[in-house]
Amino acid sequence: MNSAHGRNWADGQADLRKVRGLTVLATNPNADLYGASRMFLESIEGMLASGWRVVVSIPQPSGPLLHEIEARGGELRPVPSPVLRKTYLNVRGLLRLLGLALRALPAEIRLLRDVRPDVIYVNTIIQPLWLVLGRCLGIPVVCHVHEGEASTPRIVRKALSIPLALAQRVIVNSHFSLRVLTDAMPHAAQRCAVVLNGIAGPPRVEAPRALLEEPLRLCYTGRLSERKGPGDAIEAVRLLALRGVDARLDIVGAVFPGMEPVEESLRRQVADAGLDERVRFLGFVPSVWPYLAAADAALVPSRTDESFGNTAVEAILAARPVIATRISGLVEATAGFDGALLVAPSAPGDIADAVQQVVAHWAEFRAHAMADAPRAAHRHAPAAYHAAVARVVAACVAGGPIRALCHASSQAT
Repeated sequence: MNSAHGRNWADGQADLRKVRGLTVLATNPNADLYGASRMFLESIEGMLASGWRVVVSIPQPSGPLLHEIEARGGELRPVPSPVLRKTYLNVRGLLRLLGLALRALPAEIRLLRDVRPDVIYVNTIIQPLWLVLGRCLGIPVVCHVHEGEASTPRIVRKALSIPLALAQRVIVNSHFSLRVLTDAMPHAAQRCAVVLNGIAGPPRVEAPRALLEEPLRLCYTGRLSERKGPGDAIEAVRLLALRGVDARLDIVGAVFPGMEPVEESLRRQVADAGLDERVRFLGFVPSVWPYLAAADAALVPSRTDESFGNTAVEAILAARPVIATRISGLVEATAGFDGALLVAPSAPGDIADAVQQVVAHWAEFRAHAMADAPRAAHRHAPAAYHAAVARVVAACVAGGPIRALCHASSQAT
């Protein structure tokens, strides 16, 4: 346990005893079920398990996340809220953001007066108005940071991080994210807690097939965006075909609303390469486990920084070899797992080479993947994540010292 960022796991129990019956207002910028939003759902579950009242405000009136929150007992109170984007980081963009904030302000103030929360839990750094209102109204704020893009210019990272100065406590999802944040805001370290993502594994882990026969079954899960690299996965399948390897790829995920041209481009790539029989687009699914169970290996081909790597961890939990790019949080997410191979980003040829390496040493990679799954389940146990997040929220309300590190974080470094 790293004493520079907190005390030990047991110390936080006193905070939880002090804050029975809390009312938490929890906010998220969207209603989907990818990455940070899935972690938001886990955080809500942990707060509810602590016996707290959790009121959830999301600017979107519908979406799969809302149904999951209701099913767990959270109260939904949607109100408009501006979401900070990099495109706002210019004079015209800042004026537009200000206009959105002024229009949303009355509804957010009414919600705060009605709910009277003891603490506001803000998921991601792109909801600045909630941090401003919390500080102005004297309500403690916890901000959970899931962003970590070291390749972004420092001045942009600093601008995006400015609202965090208004938060009493900050949770970051990886040591990489902590380094990125404190590089832009060095004084934030004393308010930060590293809590590794809690990820529930499949209901039952199905072993990879013992005899690897063609066609080889590959799987990509996650949002469809250029930075996530699904196009590189498609190109790897084309290269494998040229090398005489019959590989099939399932793409499980959808685009962010408004980014439909990305999917159209990927479909054109498949058609132009003559891969219609080898690549399937399956869209968004609420559970990736059946698709990972049907796969021989998972591809995580991100091109730019990832704050962590939930999709890589999900594949490891499903006992599947993982081929991921050697960048930022993906290195941290796959550290210590022998069934994971790392390749250069934006290098489909390297992905194809790694796939062939897995094929050539299948018995070894199969054994590694099966041994990795229970270790990943321990490292990312949802119950431990729930307790860690609840403890930071409790410390924010009680005013005690921050209890920083998740029980598994020292294992990941």
